[in-house]
Amino acid sequence: MKTYNELYINTRNTLKRSGIEAYALEARVLVASAAGKSVQQLLRDLNLYTTAQVEEQVAAYTARRLDGEPVAYITGDWEFYGLPIKVTKDVLIPRADTELLVDLVKAALTGYKMDARVLDLCCGSGCITCAVGHELPATKLVAVDLSASALEVCRANVNLNRLTTRVICMQADATASPPLGIGSFDVIVSNPPYIATDEIRTLDRSVRDYEPVWALDGGADGLRFYKAIIKYWKTLLRPEGLLIFEVGEGQAEAVSNMLAAAGFSSTSIHEDARGVERAVVGRM
Repeated sequence: MKTYNELYINTRNTLKRSGIEAYALEARVLVASAAGKSVQQLLRDLNLYTTAQVEEQVAAYTARRLDGEPVAYITGDWEFYGLPIKVTKDVLIPRADTELLVDLVKAALTGYKMDARVLDLCCGSGCITCAVGHELPATKLVAVDLSASALEVCRANVNLNRLTTRVICMQADATASPPLGIGSFDVIVSNPPYIATDEIRTLDRSVRDYEPVWALDGGADGLRFYKAIIKYWKTLLRPEGLLIFEVGEGQAEAVSNMLAAAGFSSTSIHEDARGVERAVVGRM
């Protein structure tokens, strides 16, 4: 029988030999999940002995990872803005780049309107909703997605992060008129599908073959959702309200121009931690 440390080292080396960039981090996550532990608990227990069942589970997880499946789908868990997020193949895996949207919502509302209403459009896993709700404890949120299965994941994450009293999950189409009675908002934040249809086949296979294509496909030019959201949903913004978009690389100027043409009084473009123009903000 191996210790957890030996099992971790073996898994790490296997992933490294296969060219997986974040081999050390992924090995820790896989071993911890197989053992039913958090990563912190795994590090605490490195010198303890595993069981045959844990070793078999690690081997199965490792085989799936070597076949290209992302770690988040293997374990069913991920982290976003320091919060635990449940993930299934019905939703995109939360990316660190998207945390910029939470930063922008916080900057807009902190000290200005702590009891604001925020709409998370194309919410997916609900990671943005959960992070904003956690960071701004007086804010009320509505999380909207067209996919019923994605909304199930969103509700699970809202419950996991103890936000059920302040979050409403609602099924609606971001490319059509909003549901009646949804109300008005101080901020609409959205990370919509923005990959051009023809570019999807060029994505890394871990994305192309595993993540839901409907959550990636932004139409022929990748801008379909931005056009529709600006057209149909801007009417929900209160005076001085903000529309905050995540955008793909090279899309920021086009989206900014759309907002300006739609009558937004000002727009701004914001870079993520890698220096990529990742978010566009329009003020109503």
